[in-house]
Amino acid sequence: MEKEFEQLEGERRRLEQKIAELLPVASTEEAKRELERLRTRLQRLEERILAHVPAMGRVKLARHPDRPYTLDFIKRLFTDFTEIHGDRRFADDPAMVCGMARFHGEPVVVIGQQKGRDLKERQYRNFGMAKPEGYRKALRVMKLAEKFGRPVFTLIDTPGAYPGIDAEERGQAEAIAYNLREMARLRTPIIVTITGEGGSGGALGIGVGDVINMLENAIYSVISPEGCAAILWKDAGQADKAAEGLKLTAQDLLSLGLIDRIIPEPRGGAHLDHDEAARILDTYLADALAEVSALAIDELLHRRYEKFRRMGAFQEATADMLRQLTNAG
Repeated sequence: MEKEFEQLEGERRRLEQKIAELLPVASTEEAKRELERLRTRLQRLEERILAHVPAMGRVKLARHPDRPYTLDFIKRLFTDFTEIHGDRRFADDPAMVCGMARFHGEPVVVIGQQKGRDLKERQYRNFGMAKPEGYRKALRVMKLAEKFGRPVFTLIDTPGAYPGIDAEERGQAEAIAYNLREMARLRTPIIVTITGEGGSGGALGIGVGDVINMLENAIYSVISPEGCAAILWKDAGQADKAAEGLKLTAQDLLSLGLIDRIIPEPRGGAHLDHDEAARILDTYLADALAEVSALAIDELLHRRYEKFRRMGAFQEATADMLRQLTNAG
């Protein structure tokens, strides 16, 4: 698949070059027809490329610096957004954006990680890697949503929770674990969407929900391909191989039952058209909200519990298996 993808990418570059060369001189009807023909070919080719993108290609698309981030989606999908700051314990965390808003006129809560566009903003947002106060702020806002009966939308886009010593000192793992427990029993609908990178516990800390959506070029994994390759082969250069084995693409995760829906992106990827990406996502979020809002809270919680209990494959150990394990030890 990697070789075929490279061939398609090469053909795409050649077509783009032809279009660029023809565009300034396309004054005659014949030239205009040729230009339209080339654009049609390019559109079909891009559709084929997306169908053959290898796992590491999806990783690169999920990390694309022009990809729409949480604030881009909030601007296009929600109205009357009012940001809430601070965890009431330590500090505010700019990597985690939380606030009240309206979605199609209905009062809701929106939570998501925010990366930065330039170096200054990336440093301010800590590259989208939240600290414990970020997860505690998110839970504080979720509790407000529960109190006032507002559905919760979470938008996941993070390489992972911040692993620095200061975060560990303030209880990073405990903050994420606490969120997992509290989200599992939060008495209001939760709709989760992985929009870019869904990295490890950093994603899970706002990732327990009734409906889990995933953009088609997003990823969701317990570890980055580079980190996995460094552990397994002592070589981060094996990231392509690790990405295939991690089953981190939306297509893989849907087949494993870990997500509910794959949301298509604009032709070529969400990074090329933020408005269209938001328009497509809007339809899916509206459908998901209508679905979960129709359920009684107790039924919603039961379905949420059963949803996560079904994840994973397990086999009960027989007496023979236990004896073999004991002997092997």
